[in-house]
Order: sequence, then structure tokens, then C-alpha cells
Amino acid sequence: MSDPKQKLTPTEIREAGLQDWRQLLSGIRARFKTGDFATGLALVDRIGAAAEEANHHPDIFLTYPEVIVTLASHDVGGITSRDLDLARQISGFAAEAGVKADIEGLTQLEPGLDTADGKRLAPFYAALLGGEVQDGEPVDASGQVPTLWFQEPGGGGPELPESAVPQRWHFDVWVPFEAAESRIQAALDAGGTMVSDAAAPSFWVLEDADGNRSCICTMAERD
Repeated sequence: MSDPKQKLTPTEIREAGLQDWRQLLSGIRARFKTGDFATGLALVDRIGAAAEEANHHPDIFLTYPEVIVTLASHDVGGITSRDLDLARQISGFAAEAGVKADIEGLTQLEPGLDTADGKRLAPFYAALLGGEVQDGEPVDASGQVPTLWFQEPGGGGPELPESAVPQRWHFDVWVPFEAAESRIQAALDAGGTMVSDAAAPSFWVLEDADGNRSCICTMAERD
């Protein structure tokens, strides 16, 4: 059995065989299509009881048709065997309830601001969004708004041509690796353009019809 305090690599997480779960940024996430509120609430109740017993608590988002669960070991700043163990247990609860997971629909948004001085700006955005600064980034512990990150000039992506739209904000949209191709194609079919796939499969750079850029990101090749 692995050390419950040892952070796992993306490869170790991927090879753990969690069919319902995928790593997005620093957590593993599952999206269960419950179909109605009562089924979702019953699933949440079982998850809550198991989490209390394990003394390891996930973030849970319950709506009428689905339950989204995110697991991470905040005490070590990553994913550990404790998360994998609880994830398997939660998947068992879902299977017993006849609830299927939606891998393709998993998404996590990370807004990025291009700036050479993120440390100076972080307190403003933390105050603006009702959060606090953690490790130099504005973080909302309640999960109501996504964490912002600051990208220094030259920190990634191709150079902008002279005709490009001036832009400082961009979206990093995190998806499971196997969902990246369909998500990219959907964006292209909706009028987007592929700017660069040089960093694939870690990320692809797309832009909308006005030249505003965003990235589709996965955890592939990030060990």
C-alpha cells in the first residue's frame, strides 16, 4: 500500500484505473448523472458518511440532474492514495444506485492574466473576488469563483502576430485527455481557429473569431 501522505504523479493517477474519475489540475473529479434531485441527494448522503468515516472530505456540487465530486489531499497539496481509495468507494455507491459518470462533460476553468507583477496584483483580485492570497494567487476557499493564475510575458504559447487582438486575460479550460479532441473540434466548428498545437497533448491554443485566445489543457505529459 502506498504512503497516504505521498503525492502521486499524473501517470500514477492515470494508471490507478479509476474509470469514473479524471485529474483536472490538482484534484480528481467525477460527474455523476443522477437524473433527479432525490437520487443525487441520496448519493451525497452516502458520500458524506464515507468521508466522515475516512476523515477525508471531498468537495461536492449537487444540482437537480447531477452530482460533481472533487477529491484532493490539501494537507500535502496534491492527490494521494487516500483520494483514490475514497474515489473507488464513491464509484461503488454510484454503481449501486444505477448512476453513470460523464467523463466527456468534465471541465475546470482557470482564468489567466498576463502580467509581469502578479504578486503585486494578487491582493486586489483576492479582495475583489472575496477570497485570499495563497501561494501568490487569489483563491476563493468556498469554490464560488475559480482560482486566478498569473502568466509572465513569454510564459507560454506562440507569439501574437501584429494583427492579433490585444489581450491580457485568457481562459485555460481543463478537460480529460480523451475529451480534448471533441472539445477542440466543437470549438472549431463554432467558428474558432487553431493557433498552435505545439504543446499538445498538454495544451492547445485556440482563438475565437475576434482573435481572443484560450487554451484547452489536459494533464497529459505533465509528470
